[in-house]
Amino acid sequence: MKTHFYPTRLLVLLLTLVQPINSAANELKHTDSVNILSASQLVLLVLQANPRLNIAQASWQASLARIEQQSALDDPQFQYSFAPLTGDSQKPNGQNLDFGQRFEISQKIPFPGKLFLRGEVAEYQAISQQQNIKTLQLLLASKAKTLFADSYFIHQAIAINQINQTLLQEFRDIALTQYSTGKVSKQDVLHAEVELTLLKHQTIVLQNEKKVILAQLNTLLNRPVDSPLSLPTQLSESNKLPDFKLLQKIALRSRPELKAITADINAYKTQNKLAALDYYPDLKVSAGYNSLWDNEDKRFNMGIGINIPLNQSKRRAAEQEAKANSQQAHWRKIDVEARINEELAVAYSQVEESLHLLHLYRQQLSSLANANLAAAKADYQSGKGDFLSLISSEKNRLQTQLQTAQALANVHRNFAKLEQATGSLEPLSTNEQIGRLIQ
Repeated sequence: MKTHFYPTRLLVLLLTLVQPINSAANELKHTDSVNILSASQLVLLVLQANPRLNIAQASWQASLARIEQQSALDDPQFQYSFAPLTGDSQKPNGQNLDFGQRFEISQKIPFPGKLFLRGEVAEYQAISQQQNIKTLQLLLASKAKTLFADSYFIHQAIAINQINQTLLQEFRDIALTQYSTGKVSKQDVLHAEVELTLLKHQTIVLQNEKKVILAQLNTLLNRPVDSPLSLPTQLSESNKLPDFKLLQKIALRSRPELKAITADINAYKTQNKLAALDYYPDLKVSAGYNSLWDNEDKRFNMGIGINIPLNQSKRRAAEQEAKANSQQAHWRKIDVEARINEELAVAYSQVEESLHLLHLYRQQLSSLANANLAAAKADYQSGKGDFLSLISSEKNRLQTQLQTAQALANVHRNFAKLEQATGSLEPLSTNEQIGRLIQ
């Protein structure tokens, strides 16, 4: 049976239907700016509050403290001895002997260059630890940006769901009015009730997803999982993708993992030089006083000593270990470079695909969905369309809007991956940021 709306109610309803999803986002725009959170602000807050960075920072500070330890001389040694029996002994002439004591202080002095090389090894190891901090910063920033996009989308999905519930309630009320006059069957009312019930269930699902995202964000921020968080800002329209070769060049120069491996290689090379110096003896100087000597001129003495590096196999093994570690780090660097190129290529391809899909929704699918709704409206006004066709057209339009919001969020998620692969904490969609990375 054909259905007919009252003209005034139909006009109001269709004006509501053609409102774009940006009207739902206006709630975010009209919110006090204090309660609005941008992706860059979230990243900054995470990098300030996340405890994992404090752990990495403490580890780096510990490695810095080892530099001075490794480059410092060993503590000087003091030795004291005495002759217990001299206290009661007498000389042949009947005089008491002096109490026999011996004092000595000594200092070990490594072969020239060893202390410097030990400090250099510790310095390279500290540089490697420092790069671990930067690697963790990239990881946390990427996760924060991804969760921000998730948070934006879930807020948009909830707004779309609320709009759709309002519209379906309008449909149900009108269908009830029409049904009470006998112009439509009860099927229209039941269909509207089913759709409205499903949307209410979807509200619960979306609210639960929102709680999960909130818990993840609060964990990054080192706060209780249920702490309230400001609303996410409208995601920017990132539609400019930098040149791949340029990003590849930046990544191979900026990624902290490569800098850490380079520091490891330098540390192993320095350890090899240190192992070569271990063939040479260390020096030991000493000075002492021995009261056991009758001749007072002989009591004060000075000495010098060296260790004898007889065990050559041990030293050759130390050299071989340093060389093997250096080769291992060299091949590890090649492997990491290959994985970085792969990550960059995959992320770049995903950004291209998501940008294309967003453009498709923006330029074609959204307009088609609106045209379909307009056609359904015209058919219904003329009596050619039915209730289910109008609902289906509206659901299709709202679904298209939801998928458009999802496509925009995916663009930002994939850009977050690309920025992590490039080694950038800041967005890559601005020429200024690209210029800073090139310099």
